[in-house]
Amino acid sequence: MTENEIAKIIVDSAFQIHTKLGPGLLESVYETVLASVLRRCGLKVERQAPIPIRFEDLTFDEGFRADLIVENKVIVELKSVEQTAPVHKKQVLTYIKLADKRLSLLVNFGAPLIKDGITRLVNGLPE
Repeated sequence: MTENEIAKIIVDSAFQIHTKLGPGLLESVYETVLASVLRRCGLKVERQAPIPIRFEDLTFDEGFRADLIVENKVIVELKSVEQTAPVHKKQVLTYIKLADKRLSLLVNFGAPLIKDGITRLVNGLPE
């Protein structure tokens, strides 16, 4: 399954969850529910997966934690805020570079319309 096929399932699942639960819950609630829904779709999902940082000859075992990594291909960073800030996109771009992934989705469940709360970020993924 390609990154784009996985992303479609993630976006469809986020839409279902946002429609049923609405905006404004804690990020951890959306993380738990989204991981469960994606697993029911047959996808492998890791929650709070540690990502090491490598710098020159140094390796730090836990540089950050990805909210979700789906099928070991797509990082999903979740927010539940009124509006994402530019720093959130920069953060996610750094995550996918450090994790050597090609696609990430920044999903803000705090947005009134979920379509306005999803940002796709790529790292060398052909369109």
